[in-house]
Amino acid sequence: MNLLENIKEALNSVKVNLLRTILTGTIIAIGITSLVGMLTAIDGIKSQIEESFSGLGANNFDIKSKVGGTMVQEGKSEKIFPLVKYKEALAFQSEFRNSGVSTVFSTVSGAVEVKRGSKKTNPNVRVTGVDDFYFNIKGIKIEKGRNFSNTEVTYGNNVCIVGIDVVETLFGKDENPLNDYISFYGKRYTIVGILEKQGSVGGDSGPDRAIFIPVENASRLDSNGTFRYTITASGTDPLKLEYEMGQATGVMRKIRKDRIGEEDSFEIAKSRSIGESLEQVAGYLRIGGFTIGFITLLGAAIGLMNIMMVSVTERTREIGIRKALGATPLRIRQQFLIEAIVICILGGILGVFLGIGIGNIVANAIGPGGFLIPWLWILVAFIICVIVGLASGYFPAYKASKLDPIESLRYE
Repeated sequence: MNLLENIKEALNSVKVNLLRTILTGTIIAIGITSLVGMLTAIDGIKSQIEESFSGLGANNFDIKSKVGGTMVQEGKSEKIFPLVKYKEALAFQSEFRNSGVSTVFSTVSGAVEVKRGSKKTNPNVRVTGVDDFYFNIKGIKIEKGRNFSNTEVTYGNNVCIVGIDVVETLFGKDENPLNDYISFYGKRYTIVGILEKQGSVGGDSGPDRAIFIPVENASRLDSNGTFRYTITASGTDPLKLEYEMGQATGVMRKIRKDRIGEEDSFEIAKSRSIGESLEQVAGYLRIGGFTIGFITLLGAAIGLMNIMMVSVTERTREIGIRKALGATPLRIRQQFLIEAIVICILGGILGVFLGIGIGNIVANAIGPGGFLIPWLWILVAFIICVIVGLASGYFPAYKASKLDPIESLRYE
């Protein structure tokens, strides 16, 4: 009995015992459905979110003051570099304009009390000086009103854009905050825009509890010259980001008058994009999904092994006849292993189709999107099916190959 005949015999056995094959294959299919379904849903949801936030931070990089002055060996400290000044940031923005768009901003304070008549906020409002490019580059939407005009940014007018928490604290439901006034730092500012609600993460309300003023206006509050100005530049192409960062480094070194051979007196680094943060979260979800699917498959493998053991007992006389006709223990083992692998693959095919369908249904129920076919997880699923078939079928096959042919022929 050669290998080809053994495969034919195993397939015939699977066909003859159709009910057993269906029930066993269903056990495997449930495990594969669990694995492929969860991973497909995770990838589908991630793809939809990435499409919704495409480009936010994907090709951005930040230029900011270099932190130094920490102690090192022999009691010496690192060189302390001067802060990036407002005029230097504006000079960079002007020169970089041919390569891409950039925004200059600085945090004025994170503990400001804002007043409107007799009402006032807690002293925890963050005030930031920005220009008219800031909201577009940072992906922050203005729900009502408008962005700063170029004139307001250039001349530093007393206008502001506020978060929803500030509006809810200082204004009633029937009041319109636009073109009304609020006061902080002893100055009166006109509200020209209200930001879309962002929600809070880790107790920080972010833009919801923030006020944005023109960066020129903010620079006038920097009486001691201690504000840290940051430049976020948006490149034209993510594939050319390293090249554009190199260009930006050259421009900034020229503005800062860094000598040849000296290290940069500023920091330049890629902005942490939403895509990178999302990929990290999706990675953890995949690990969790794979673990749950693996545990389900482990239960399926034990069920398959149990059914194959029963099959060996039921077919004891058949094994005895095959051995009497000259079948070697190797051929007996091959037949049962092939049966187990075929059952697993059939169950795997069903599980893959069910998993893709369920995964895409879940992903599209959360948010409308396309149909995702996870080829990587399909390949992983079939590899797992073969491994499960080998693991589940080996012990029953080994037991069958060790049966005594005479005792097997006597078995009823």
